[in-house]
Amino acid sequence: MEARFINPIQVPTNPNHRFSRPPQDFLRFIRASSSTSQEPKSYRGPKPSKNLVADFISRNDDSVRSLPIYVGGASLLAVLFNRAVSGIAPVADASSSQSRADLLALGLAVTNLLTGLVWLSIRPKTITSVEPEGVDCKVLESNLPASIVSELLWAWESLKAATCCKSLVIVYNGICLIQTGMVAESPEDKKAVIVNTDKLMKGSVYRGVMKSKAQSYLANLSLYPGRSELPFLPANTQAVILQPLGDKGIAVIGGNTIRGFTSSDQAWISSIGEKLDATLGRCFIDWDEISQETDQ
Repeated sequence: MEARFINPIQVPTNPNHRFSRPPQDFLRFIRASSSTSQEPKSYRGPKPSKNLVADFISRNDDSVRSLPIYVGGASLLAVLFNRAVSGIAPVADASSSQSRADLLALGLAVTNLLTGLVWLSIRPKTITSVEPEGVDCKVLESNLPASIVSELLWAWESLKAATCCKSLVIVYNGICLIQTGMVAESPEDKKAVIVNTDKLMKGSVYRGVMKSKAQSYLANLSLYPGRSELPFLPANTQAVILQPLGDKGIAVIGGNTIRGFTSSDQAWISSIGEKLDATLGRCFIDWDEISQETDQ
């Protein structure tokens, strides 16, 4: 829809203007258009391309892997059938061009058969998530301010919702502030295994992370000998991220999938670690000041 508005505009007369005759009134034409009245246009931007061959192979993986076997078997039968009906002696004769061609065809057929067998035997391992073997636990350090408790629970809920995190332990200033999620089950009393902060801080895993002051990602925990230093995690924990919190603490994040934490997850966890370090650092500084005033 288009509309035209005609507004008469009076131009004031300026006695000092160089024109001897004052300009007359003139009309201003304003053209307005309503975008809502136009018909919606289709999207004209770039569209994702489709690879038909790749899509077909992904949908028919088993058939494609078996295809060289079928081709090699059919080729072998065709060569034998041609040899039988051609009237040539079954014994290979090097002086015969037909015999040499049959040998080459047999070699190609056997190569196809072997290729198909190799394709069927070598398959990418499917990575699936596992159900942690342990008990559900939520332990918070007593006498923590409400703001710190809220911050810790926010970190846990965020990690649990956005990543494959199933266990979280935060140790700061020698104190286990929170242990939540799935934890290992004690074989004696069937209760949750509580974090031993002294033993954890003396281990090589903790000292290595605090020395490097960088995040450590154990993508496949079963392959690392430091697994024994984390007995509080479920026995079938697949991956672990060790995130330093400044120079006073560490966050142990356990996942239920091998290589389940993506690069964006790792960067995001590093940001959460910096935020927790800033919050906990201010809190412990305030505690130290209050304790010093109390002692005085």
